Amino acid sequence: MTAATTTLLADSLLAASGEDAPLARARVLLVDDDERNLLAISTVLEDVAEIVVANSGEAALRHLLKGEFAVILLDVFMPGIDGYETAQIIRSREQTKRVPIVFLSAVNKEDQHLLRGYSMGAVDYVFKPVDPVVLRSKVAVFVDLFTMTKEIQRKARQEQALLDANLRANAELLRAEQALRLAEQRQAAIIESLPIVLYLEEVNASPRVPKFVSGNFAALTGFAFEEIQATPSLWVDRLHPEDRERVVEALAERPEGRSLAVEYRWQTADGHYKHFLDQAVLLRDAFGEPLEFAGTLLDVTERKELETQLIQARKMDAIGQLTGGIAHDFNNLLAAMLGGLSMIERRVALDEGQRKVIYMTRHAAEQGAELVKHLLAFSRRQKLAPATIELSALSTTVTELLAHTLGGLVELVWEIEPGVSAVYADSAQLELALMNLIINARDAMPDGGVITVSAENAEVAGADDTTLAPGRYVILSVRDTGCGIPPHQLDQVLEPFFTTKPVGKGTGLGLSMVYGFVKQSGGIVRVQSEVGLGTRVQLWMPEACARLADSPSTTEFFAADPKPLRVILVDDHYAVRLTTVAMLEDLGHSVVHSGDAATALDMIRQDPGASDLLITDFAMPKMSGLELIRQVRSVAPDLRSIIISGNADVRDVIGDDLANGVVSKPFTRDRLRAALLEVTSGFSRQDAPVAEAIVRSGSAKNA
Repeated sequence: MTAATTTLLADSLLAASGEDAPLARARVLLVDDDERNLLAISTVLEDVAEIVVANSGEAALRHLLKGEFAVILLDVFMPGIDGYETAQIIRSREQTKRVPIVFLSAVNKEDQHLLRGYSMGAVDYVFKPVDPVVLRSKVAVFVDLFTMTKEIQRKARQEQALLDANLRANAELLRAEQALRLAEQRQAAIIESLPIVLYLEEVNASPRVPKFVSGNFAALTGFAFEEIQATPSLWVDRLHPEDRERVVEALAERPEGRSLAVEYRWQTADGHYKHFLDQAVLLRDAFGEPLEFAGTLLDVTERKELETQLIQARKMDAIGQLTGGIAHDFNNLLAAMLGGLSMIERRVALDEGQRKVIYMTRHAAEQGAELVKHLLAFSRRQKLAPATIELSALSTTVTELLAHTLGGLVELVWEIEPGVSAVYADSAQLELALMNLIINARDAMPDGGVITVSAENAEVAGADDTTLAPGRYVILSVRDTGCGIPPHQLDQVLEPFFTTKPVGKGTGLGLSMVYGFVKQSGGIVRVQSEVGLGTRVQLWMPEACARLADSPSTTEFFAADPKPLRVILVDDHYAVRLTTVAMLEDLGHSVVHSGDAATALDMIRQDPGASDLLITDFAMPKMSGLELIRQVRSVAPDLRSIIISGNADVRDVIGDDLANGVVSKPFTRDRLRAALLEVTSGFSRQDAPVAEAIVRSGSAKNA
């Protein structure tokens, strides 16, 4: 049988099974007893997937008997079988137990109901009224995962069909004794061009030693077939320790007539591990007696690496979203702490011991604020101010900053190639990133050594590298000669709170901050390491444009405290609200405050001219600060407003035209005072740091 015949056989098998047909559109099952909800949600999701609707739990179960679904959107409260019971039945069936379930609920946000839903198999909750953007985003994730899974399965079946065709062809060749030599030559020509090995093995071989392999064996494993025959235990000995027991058990079951299909890692002659897919079938003679095993060994290393990269990218993105949310909550707490401490200092006469306690408490809170900045850097939500950075100036600055930190045993060497371009990034954050990497390198060399920082130009074409946008980059490398990082930890070193240092010697946020900053700047981080030889961390940063923006001119501002204002303050966080009220009153303003936006809106509607300024939190339940300002504009268009928020990206969300000022949590009394000056004196938002500096200067003179 020729190579063309084998290919035609594989193609005919694929066509007969329908595997080469395009994938059908993913389906989403929507279950709700309210026809209006069914129509509304179907309209929102109709371009994401095919929507199948059911108005009861019984109808939903009937749909599940007829086909597959990417995700189930299930109303909690329905007549007959409610959402919890329906979910329990779905999870009890083998065919549907892995289908993701998202509960739709208009009530029951308490923990006990949420925990009950999760215990019934829910993966998420969406509360009514449904936010279309949130719902589409959640459903799209499951639809993409379902589609990718189906695509992987389809490709795996295609590969299997081709392998089965090769096995059948090989078996036929073995039966045709007269055509054996010619068939082997033709088959070898095909196999030589593929990352695959065909083998024949005795039924009772122990340890396993094939009696025949294709000619590609040495290229795949690095060993000559004669070496395997001379050392029968070599194959099992070079299995990865974590895979050895599983693979040996699978091999032991083959004499019972079971087919073998197992993936494992195997150490090649150069010391590296490859991922192999080992498949074999038991051949029998004319009387049905076991004859030998015919199998294939396929190198799937590249496929596994791509799968790992995809999983890692999704994991890092999920962690980034989580850390961004945690940072918002911490900023609320820190705002209350720092604001309260400031008020205590201003209003209470403290002795020296009490001042030390206040100082230590504030220092701890400020350290917490720095920790939040690291989290925001990893989640790529920090505010950056990119500019052109000359590497010669950067090297001088970093060297001076680290002069007293590295110690006498460590030498810092800069290797900047002539003609290396400038970098376009946030100068302070890039300095901090390099300092983190250099200090990590120092810690990896307790007995001293050389840390080399190098820079070179690089260009990425669209077809060359899928992890970077096409364009010109500058590669900044930090290389040490330290202990190195074990291979199994390389995928984790960029995650927050992971550290290879001993307990108490590191927070695990340094590299994660570097990762977040570089990604947000449009670059990537690559880590290479070998145990005992050292580590190299590369920062691929965008090259600066040739045109330099004109520097803004300095304008002279004169600060004067605004007249006493009538302020409406809205914040759902009780502690932050009270400390903000204390700050405003301490500045001489009168304050009316509320914990929810609806109450504040009613007050403004009753008397639109009773207030001079609205200060509102950004993220609040039911009605956000953004929506509150929009509605206030229709009632009191001249009422000025300030948004306070613990979200780092709030300026990007609100734009430049809605709120008159933005204050990030945690904030000080001086920062709040500067914001009041900003909105009452006509300073632009970009001048806020200038206003704050002027306010501090005035405070110092008055002290």
